[in-house]
Parts: sequence; C-alpha cells; structure tokens
Amino acid sequence: MLRKVFSRRTLAIATGGTALAYCCINSGPVQAPQSTLPPPPPSWTPPSRAEMLASLRASAESPDNEFDLLVVGGGATGAGVALDAASRGLKVALVERNDFSSGTSSKSTKLVHGGVRYLQKAVFELDYDQYKLVREALHERHIFLQTAPYLSHMLPIMLPIYKHWQVPYYWAGCKLYDFLAGKQNIQSSYLLSKSRALHSFPTLNPNGLVGAVVYYDGQHNDSRMNIALVLTAIAHGATITNYTALTSLVHPDPTTTTTTSTTPHHLSTALITDTLTSQTFPVRFKCLINATGPHADTLLQLADPDPERAPMVRQSRGVHIALPPYYAPRRMGLIDPKTEDGRVVFLLPWEGGTIAGTTDTPVDAPAPAAEEPMAQEEEIRWVLDEVKRCLAPDVGVSRADVLSAWCGLRPLVVGPSASPGGDTPTPTQSLVRSHVIHVSPSGMITIVGGKWTTYREMARETVDTAVRVHGLETRVRSGCMTETLQLIGSAGWERGLYLRLVERVRACVRRGYGIETDVARHLADNYGDRAWTICALAESMGIPTPWPRLSSRYPYTTPELHYTLKHEYAHTPTDVLFRRMRLGFLDARAAGEAMGVVVDVMGRERGWAGVGVRGGQGDGRWGWRRGWSVFGRGRGTAEDVEDKGE
Repeated sequence: MLRKVFSRRTLAIATGGTALAYCCINSGPVQAPQSTLPPPPPSWTPPSRAEMLASLRASAESPDNEFDLLVVGGGATGAGVALDAASRGLKVALVERNDFSSGTSSKSTKLVHGGVRYLQKAVFELDYDQYKLVREALHERHIFLQTAPYLSHMLPIMLPIYKHWQVPYYWAGCKLYDFLAGKQNIQSSYLLSKSRALHSFPTLNPNGLVGAVVYYDGQHNDSRMNIALVLTAIAHGATITNYTALTSLVHPDPTTTTTTSTTPHHLSTALITDTLTSQTFPVRFKCLINATGPHADTLLQLADPDPERAPMVRQSRGVHIALPPYYAPRRMGLIDPKTEDGRVVFLLPWEGGTIAGTTDTPVDAPAPAAEEPMAQEEEIRWVLDEVKRCLAPDVGVSRADVLSAWCGLRPLVVGPSASPGGDTPTPTQSLVRSHVIHVSPSGMITIVGGKWTTYREMARETVDTAVRVHGLETRVRSGCMTETLQLIGSAGWERGLYLRLVERVRACVRRGYGIETDVARHLADNYGDRAWTICALAESMGIPTPWPRLSSRYPYTTPELHYTLKHEYAHTPTDVLFRRMRLGFLDARAAGEAMGVVVDVMGRERGWAGVGVRGGQGDGRWGWRRGWSVFGRGRGTAEDVEDKGE
C-alpha cells in the first residue's frame, strides 16, 4: 500500500501540482504593498509666550479678563491644579519664577508608588496617617499610569533577603501591599530563590543571600510628565508662563469694598515680573493658589505677614546619583529596605541609565527660592556606599562611575509631632508624606506636602476648596474630570508607536522621515503621539537623515531640540538638556559636550547676537552655571565643563 502511495508517478504529480499552484498564486503584475498604517493625529501648536503674557496683562485692564485662579508654582502640584481647574471651565493663570519642574518635581526618585516603607511604618507604629497615605497613593498610582501611558510604566522591584526569618516577613508585607491596591493592583508580588534572584539581577550581592521578593510599582519621567500637565492645561484654556515671578501682592484697603473678590479682605492683585525682560505688570484674580512646594512659607509670609507664624513646611534634602546602565537590568529595580541609618535606597533602571538614591537630610535653614540646592560630596559618597553594599564585591562601583548627581528639596508638612521648635525634632524620614490645604485670612489657598504620585488628588482637593471658599460654583461647568482625562500625547499613542515611526520612514523616505530605531523609541516613549509633530518639523526644516545627535551615546537629536523651543517653552540650554530632554540627569559630561550645539541653535532661534559657548557660560540668562552647579561633582561637573571650554 505504501509503495502505491509514494510511487514515482504519484510524487511527480504532487510536485507538479504544487508548482502550478504556486505560479498561479504569484501570477500577475507586481504591486507595491499598500500601507495600512493609520494617519498621524493632527498637530497642535500651543500659544506663544508673547500671547500668554498679553493674556496676563489683560487681566488688569477689564473685570471680564480677571482670572478665577492665579496659581503660583509650576511644579507637579501647580500644574495639576491648573489642569484640574481649567478642565472644569475656570479661567486659570499659572506663573513660575524659573522653569517648569526646575525644583523638586524634576529631582524625584521617578517612582509612581504607594510606598512600601510607609506601609511598614503604618503597621509597626500603628500610624493611621501612614496607612491612609498608602491607600490613597495606591489608588492614584492606578490613575497615574493611565493618565499618560507613554510616560509611565510598571516596574518590578526586587527586595533581596539575607536572613531566613525575613522571608515570611517581607513576603507578607508585599502581599499586604498587593491587597491594599485591590482590583487596581498592577501585578502580584512573588518569591524568588537565590539562583533565580541572581539570574534576574546579576550584579546583586550573593554573599549570604537567601532569596528575594519582587513587587510592582510604577515609574515615570518626572519633568516630561510635568510639561505634559502644563501643555494639557494650556490646551484646556489655561494661561501659563515660566520665568515670570510673583514679586509682590497688593493688599486691599480694609476700609474699601471696591475689590471684586468674594470678601473685601481677600487678595485680588499681584505684581508679576517677566524675568527674561525685567518688565513688571499687575495681574488680577479672584483666588490665589500657593503651590510653591518647599518655599510655601515665603509666599505665606508675603500674603499674610506674621513674624510669629510657625512654618508649615520642613525642607528635606534628597540626593540621587546616575550610574552606567550595566549596574541594573533594564527591567528590574532594587530596593535596600534598611540602610545603616534606617533609610531606604533604590537602584533603578531609568531612561537607558541607572539611578540610585535617596538621602533624607533635614535642612536647618530653609533655602531661598532663587537658590538651587547642590549635591554635597558626603551625600554622594553615602549613596555610593549603600549601592556597594547591595552589589556584588567584584562589581567594583566607584566614585568615577557617577555620571551625574543632583539634589532636590522635599516639602514635608510639619505636624504636631514634628516639634519644629524643639531641641530634638523628629527625623524627616519619620514625617508623613501626606498633604495639607490651608486657607489664609487673605483668601490665599496653600497646598503643601504630598508626593508626585498623589499630585492629582492634591489638585482636586485644592480646586474644590477654591470653588467653595471663593464662591466660584457658577463659574465651573463640571466637577473634577482628571480621573479619566488623558494628557497630551496619549490619544494616538500605542505601545508599538515607535515601530510605526520606523515603518513610515521606509514608506515615506523621500519625505524626510529618517528615524533610527532607538531614536524612534525615545520619541514615542517621551512625546507620545507628538512624535509625529517632531517628524513633520524635521521635514519642514530640511534636517538631513539620519538626524544629527546631540551626543553620540544617547538618542537626543536636533529635531527634538527645535521642537522643545517651538512647542514647550524652553528658554535656556538647561531647560532643554535637563528638563525637556534628560541628558543632564543621565550624563552631565555628555550634556556639557552638547551644550555648545544647543546654545548655537537657541541663539539662531531666539536671535541672541554674538552668542557662543563661552558667552552663554558667562551670562546668567542662559542658565549655564546655575544648571551645572546643582549636579554636584561627578564625571560631568561644573569644573569639567569650564576646563572643556578653555
């Protein structure tokens, strides 16, 4: 039977039939494949800075132009308040004396988290405030990851275990963390054996290792998230400017009632200075919001002078360092739950590099708002020492591996237990990271405390308070919308967007879309669907392909530079290199090498006459020295930049 089936005649017929079928299928003219890619979303260009300033000035010219809210502070909280209020239909203005997120909001640990260490304090210290903070933050973590999905993602974090009795202890703690998140949990935590832990995190210290627990939190690009909040608020009608400082407040005469505010004693006029031109002008409003973070007490004193007032905020220094990418896997972080002094240290992959931190050092004398904190050498050494303890002895991490270092100020709320005037104040790591809203006699509303993860809830409560205190119920057209409101760049984003960008390169190569894969991934992950606008801008400017890079080791290109100048209100080289792009945080020396190109491009765009690298370095208008000084003494230091310029 088998001989009949596999005879020569049968096999010949089968082979011939297959060949004939193949020829029939492939007959006919050859046609180019039809692209099924959907078209890019429509481009949107925000109003110019000149238009924004004109809107601010117009508020003092007519009661119809008066703002409902004037927000002071362009960090996460201030931008969140502006977005919440504008999306409800209120007429909103925001002023920031420096650049957006130039303070604390760009110098975080980059985590979107409930806080496992806060949960530990809640359990062992029976602290209900810590418990509430964790519950609120876990809820907000879920919303955060949906708000701008291209800027945030989940990150597994390994907690190594070096004692057998700690296995059930840490496992139970992480499971409680999962339980508190409920249906909004990202992914369940799990145990790893020693061998599996070392396989997942090859540089981990194996000496005495028993195993590990892996739990999940979120991670984001903080300053990019901040600018996305700003741009979304502008798209909803808000007037927002950076480099505009509130210099003084006009206090109403209590004997008159000419003010349009709800009560005659409420503030309604502020003097604003455009720090780029030194021009000062009045701005009128119904409600003033103080969202200045660690400097909230300064504005409180300006609004309601009282030399006896106790401070609301206690500043705490948080220092981070950037290391080469090989110290941590691309998709796994590490937490040291208990350092030698009781703090917590993270070692996390971020934007193609590795970051480690943080310190928690109380500030004895509050730093002025105009003064940038600088990472001190002993703080950098402390973080390095803790990283060495976490990693294998043969890894050999050293001071020379520090690519960048920075310091941010946490605005911690001073509670009754903090004893701000006592001889032994509570350590800052013991202060609850919750927020407080305070209404001053002048009508100013101050929001302090909290953290990046809870910015949206803080903004919602602040706007609710403003509407209630200042009688703005008739001015709003809806309640809070930010729980489901996605930020700009999210509408046309998908996880494979970078592939669409690369694919369109091949389909439209004559139109100038020359994008390398790593550049396309970077644009998709940091700009969402706005990456198409960068591509179109490169085409319109005739930028050759492949696009010139600012640094050969990183995916930052000149089209992205032009985009930040035209669409994201970048006014100094440090705005570009540190906050729109993150090169200065990842590698200060690489940012120093790119500074000359950035200054030259900005000089042409802004019309700066006779601007060169050395000229920019000597003039504070370009933020050269201030931008570098806050990054400590790593491989890319202020001294290195100056030596390079000689």
